[in-house]
Amino acid sequence: MSILVDKNSRVVVQGFTGKEGTFHSKQCLDYGTNIVAGVTPGKGGKIHLGKPVFDTVEEAVQKTGADVSLIFVPPSFVADAIMEAADAGIKVIVCITEGIPVKEAMIAKKFVQKKGSVLIGPNCPGIITPEEAKIGIMPGFVFKKGTIGLISKSGTLTYEMASQIVKAGLGISTAIGIGGDPIIGTTFIDLLKLFREDEETEAVVIIGEIGGDLEIQTADYIKKEFNKPVAAFIAGQTAPKGKRMGHAGAIIAGSKGTAKEKMDALKAAGVEVAESPALIGKTVRKILIK
Repeated sequence: MSILVDKNSRVVVQGFTGKEGTFHSKQCLDYGTNIVAGVTPGKGGKIHLGKPVFDTVEEAVQKTGADVSLIFVPPSFVADAIMEAADAGIKVIVCITEGIPVKEAMIAKKFVQKKGSVLIGPNCPGIITPEEAKIGIMPGFVFKKGTIGLISKSGTLTYEMASQIVKAGLGISTAIGIGGDPIIGTTFIDLLKLFREDEETEAVVIIGEIGGDLEIQTADYIKKEFNKPVAAFIAGQTAPKGKRMGHAGAIIAGSKGTAKEKMDALKAAGVEVAESPALIGKTVRKILIK
């Protein structure tokens, strides 16, 4: 099975006719994703990539029954785009755009929670249920259907870990890149709760990184409530304190947020932690045979 999206998901793309929206929407369509419409204000009534374009998400939902949104709008419009999608009744909102101001991200996240929608991102690669739906910018050919759930803060490491899992003779139920910004819509814990209920997900891999305490919270949740095997890798093991590494949220403040702190917490929770991304495939096989 899968979580959040599958072959039946009806996707509307916000920012559909722009350069990035066009390029990645075509990739998603080629993968087999069920994109039913696009939204670009002022271009309603046109046809783009063979799909109808609407001026608003509300109209797209009414006309096509869209229930998932993929967002490629500029940073200054992202918060409004997210809230527009939630207000229109979209259940899963995937925001690829990076550079959204923290205050606006906080406002949008609270609005989405109030509406009962799920926000993935911002600043993330998206979500993929292999061989069914690719909603984002990940290279679909890397992913193979299987029973391992994958949750990652890093885009590139999402693809690398998927490759390692497939090379180990396994496959993926659903992979989600949650994004590395200080404010993100969906956390490791939110997704672990969904994977816990998915009967066909046997185990989960989480890819964390330095900065913040999300992985510490996750370790506590796993120890108390998660009943499936978990493997993990924490990026940034050699990162210096006080220097941001790639993501806006990837910064060590004092003694908090270090890779060692997170790795120790996960190990104490019974998680099998790989020291190198190259070992994640072997690590997943190990937790499956315990």
